[in-house]
Amino acid sequence: MADNDNEDGAPAANESAGTGDEAAGLRSEVADLKERLLRALAETENTRRRAERERQDASQYAVTRFARDMLHVSDNLRRALSHLSPEMQAEAAPTVRAVLEGVEATERELATTLERHGVRSIEAEGAKFDPNLHQAIAEVPADGKAPGSIVNVVQTGYVIADRLLRPAMVTVARAAPESGAASSEERSHNGS
Repeated sequence: MADNDNEDGAPAANESAGTGDEAAGLRSEVADLKERLLRALAETENTRRRAERERQDASQYAVTRFARDMLHVSDNLRRALSHLSPEMQAEAAPTVRAVLEGVEATERELATTLERHGVRSIEAEGAKFDPNLHQAIAEVPADGKAPGSIVNVVQTGYVIADRLLRPAMVTVARAAPESGAASSEERSHNGS
């Protein structure tokens, strides 16, 4: 008979205890490996999502610098057209009118191309001043407009997708100054 077997032929108690410890150790190792695998899968999925988001951003905003440069071209075309009033354009020689029509067509095509690539102008005229979209270059008397509203757009602003490309440069209506009588009344009420 084997040294490990008891009289019934059953394995010795210490051998069965060893097998139980071994099984518990294996279960613990499996649980640990399972947890590590789940963490690695989650990390891989997060990396995949981040890479996809970065790829979309790169695709969406790749033309940002180029678009910003093209805005200067658009501004110059607009300035060229604004120097001649409609009356002067009507009185101009046919060749000059043809050149003006060409400049207008070029400006329209440039605007269409920019829009096709996600660049849109910011509608600012008459809107409430928003420091995220507008850059105030001056405050002017309200002239019947609400304080903080945009009176004049000096330079058009643009966004590309959902990001600011260039803020609109605007003048903003300032609040009417308090009248002297109202100010002195307020001081007398506050001082008492």
